Amino acid sequence: MTVGALEFREPLMLLLVLAAVPVYRLARRAPGRVLFSSLDLLPETGGGWRARFVWVPDLLVALAVAGFALALAGPRTGEGFTRVQREGIAIMMVVDTSGSMSALDLSTPERERTRLAAVQDVFEHFVLGGGALPGRPNDTIGIVSFAAFADTAAPVTLDHENLVAVARNLEITTVREENRTAIGDALGLAVERLREAPVQSRVAVLLTDGVNNAGVESPRAAAELARTLGIKVHTIGAGTTGIAHMRVARPGGSVLRAVRVEIDEATLRDIAARTGGRYFRAADAEALAEVYAEIDRLERAPIAEDRSRQYDEWFAWPLAAALALAAAGWLVRGTLFARAP
Repeated sequence: MTVGALEFREPLMLLLVLAAVPVYRLARRAPGRVLFSSLDLLPETGGGWRARFVWVPDLLVALAVAGFALALAGPRTGEGFTRVQREGIAIMMVVDTSGSMSALDLSTPERERTRLAAVQDVFEHFVLGGGALPGRPNDTIGIVSFAAFADTAAPVTLDHENLVAVARNLEITTVREENRTAIGDALGLAVERLREAPVQSRVAVLLTDGVNNAGVESPRAAAELARTLGIKVHTIGAGTTGIAHMRVARPGGSVLRAVRVEIDEATLRDIAARTGGRYFRAADAEALAEVYAEIDRLERAPIAEDRSRQYDEWFAWPLAAALALAAAGWLVRGTLFARAP
């Protein structure tokens, strides 16, 4: 309930103001009067000011009741509601964890790292901010990891600290039977998770360094589903093609082994084109960081929200007035307008 700029937190408490009327009447009928059989027995005084204002203490007590009711109603003023523009979308990161992600071609001069470690580093900056990336504090973000099978590592969430911890715990598949790449299944799972997100703008970022050779759903079918639901898919081809080096454990240490790698760029381009996204190529560490920076610039959707401001509480004023009125009423009743027993 509002009255101009003033509003009441508990407006139903205002009904207690009506109690002031019966309180006043009960106070007026309280004992303390001397009864006579005839007014002829009283002297002709013509009445004094005490007689004329004997109702004042009762009125003060009744007004105190009204003041208490007003204080209980919680009067307050505030800045009302302000329409604030912020940015926020739902993003699902789809990350390849097959064996080829152990290639070292995304290392930096300062640090040797696998492709997956490079993705984990850039993903952390993308989410929390770092380097040239400002972070995504208003976005709900999730992770789907995949090799031969797709798995929801984290549903879309605003708990970005835990999200990054989940990303850091992703591991490259070491089981031979699972060392394949199910791009279609992974994208299909990401689309299903984004379908549940309660926002209008939904984006999937699919990163892989291989060719679809496992799973049930084809990449094209998953892309069509994403297009139907209005989900944009950006695709990233990570690493070099042809020959890449991987570190292989050996008794007493490790050695570098050259392996042949291949990225199905045609499929990744098709997925992006069908869904209105873009295909990016990240052949080295610097290019990977630039890809995520470009995606960060592309995916900024304005969302309007109503945000309430802080209120100033004014209950203390009617409460203080009620206490003063009650004290004054009982004081003058016991002194100036004392009643005979």
